Amino acid sequence: MVNNENIKKVCSFYVSDWHLVTMLLPHINEKINEEVKIATILQYNIQNQMETLLEKLRIENKTKILNIDWKNKQTNENTIENIINTKENQIEIIINGNMEYIEEANKQIENFINSHEQFKNKKITIIDCYNVNDYKDKISQILEKHEKILNTSGEKEKTEYITSINIAN
Repeated sequence: MVNNENIKKVCSFYVSDWHLVTMLLPHINEKINEEVKIATILQYNIQNQMETLLEKLRIENKTKILNIDWKNKQTNENTIENIINTKENQIEIIINGNMEYIEEANKQIENFINSHEQFKNKKITIIDCYNVNDYKDKISQILEKHEKILNTSGEKEKTEYITSINIAN
C-alpha cells in the first residue's frame, strides 16, 4: 500500500464482462458529472460491451464515456504518465485483469506518484476489478488491500460487504 493519503483503493467484483460494464456505468456517469477524469488500465478489451450497452441506454455522458479507452493496454510508465499528467486534480483509474496484472498496475501507479513530486497532491481513486469466479477463495485477502467496494448500488464501506457475506453464509 502506498503512503500517499491522496490515493484511495476501491475493489469491485463481477461475474462477466457484461456485469462489469453494467456495474461501472452509473458510477462513471456520476464521476464525469463531478468532473473527475476517468482512465482505464485493462488487460482485456471491453470496448464492444461498453459500446453495445451505451447504444441501448439514454445516458447523459454517453460520448464522454465512449471516449474513455476501453481497450486492453500494457502497463508501463508512459501509460501511467498519460493518465496522471492531466489538468484535472481528481482521477479515477479503473484496473481490470488477473491478480498479477492488477497488482503490477497498482505498483506502477504508486511508484510513479512517489517518484514525481508534482503529482503527489492529486486525488486518485484506484478501482481494482476482480472476476469473482477466479478469486472466490481470495475475497478476504482482496478486501484487506482496499478501503471501499464498488458494486451495482455504488461505492460502499467494505464492512457493509463483509456483513452481507457473513449473513449469506
